[in-house]
Amino acid sequence: MRAYIKAISYYLPETILTNEQLVEEFPEWTVDKIASKIGVNERRVVKDNETALDLAVSASEKLFLEHEINRSEIDFVLLCTQSSDYFLPASACIIQDKLGLSTSAGALDFNQGCSGFIYGLSLAKGLIAAHIASNVLLITSETYTKYIHPKDKGNRTIFGDAAAATLITTEGFAEIGEFSLGTDGKGAKNLIVKTGGARHKNTFDDLVFDSSNNPVSSDFLFMNGGEIFNFTSEAVPVLVNDVLSKNQITASEIGLYVFHQANKYMINYLRKLLDIDKERFYIFMETVGNTVSSTIPIALYEAKKENLLRGNILLAGFGVGYSWGGVNLICKQ
Repeated sequence: MRAYIKAISYYLPETILTNEQLVEEFPEWTVDKIASKIGVNERRVVKDNETALDLAVSASEKLFLEHEINRSEIDFVLLCTQSSDYFLPASACIIQDKLGLSTSAGALDFNQGCSGFIYGLSLAKGLIAAHIASNVLLITSETYTKYIHPKDKGNRTIFGDAAAATLITTEGFAEIGEFSLGTDGKGAKNLIVKTGGARHKNTFDDLVFDSSNNPVSSDFLFMNGGEIFNFTSEAVPVLVNDVLSKNQITASEIGLYVFHQANKYMINYLRKLLDIDKERFYIFMETVGNTVSSTIPIALYEAKKENLLRGNILLAGFGVGYSWGGVNLICKQ
């Protein structure tokens, strides 16, 4: 049985963090430097008492309202998050209750980052193909800002909080094609929060500042930007070519490429590396930042508003794990 994306909505928390506010904290930066290098003018951040679960519920309610979806027809909930409210139970179970979904609906969390939307589409397609579910609610929700040290000017310019809700079912505007997925756990140490989990439950309190006066701590988000860039440069071209091969199409047949919106410099580098025209390469991050697993569905939502989703649309996610994934969408003309 074929699977389709029927509808997408997304939700942003109310609090806005602008480049101007960041420059007040880090005067060695300029507003223009952040905008030109990162590609972000502002991003949204959650309040202290606001969680990924809260954002997920708000995005789902917006989906139901915006697209007139009957919540009683949802028969599976997939939540992609690395910002769970609890070690247990799964946040997806709580979301089922908060949304008033049927108790006959399945629900599970999966801990994935920047490739999470692609992995979620693959799981949803599998559930539908196996006749386990007919209407899958895929939610991506992340609050990375809770993990970032206040003095970490690099990561604070990049990341924003958000949630997206996508309905995958047996009919819709975009058929989900064939996937290419990959993993290399050797890179796990290059994008990590070391403490807080079962291996290191207690904080290390090992904060130091490097030669550039950036904080380095096991208790906060650590990202080795150089290593992440190198990994992406190697993995993404292979990923894109594999997606083309598995879907039996050529690069010239792709109407639009939608990559994980990591930062402006990185994705433009990938665009040039792959020799993709600007007109066929969609970027939407100026007002939201890097929202991790939600960047691709947010970009798809905005591209659809602009009537840009026609024919073959190649999606590619990559990052923490290391993990990467791609898929082709066949959109109705």
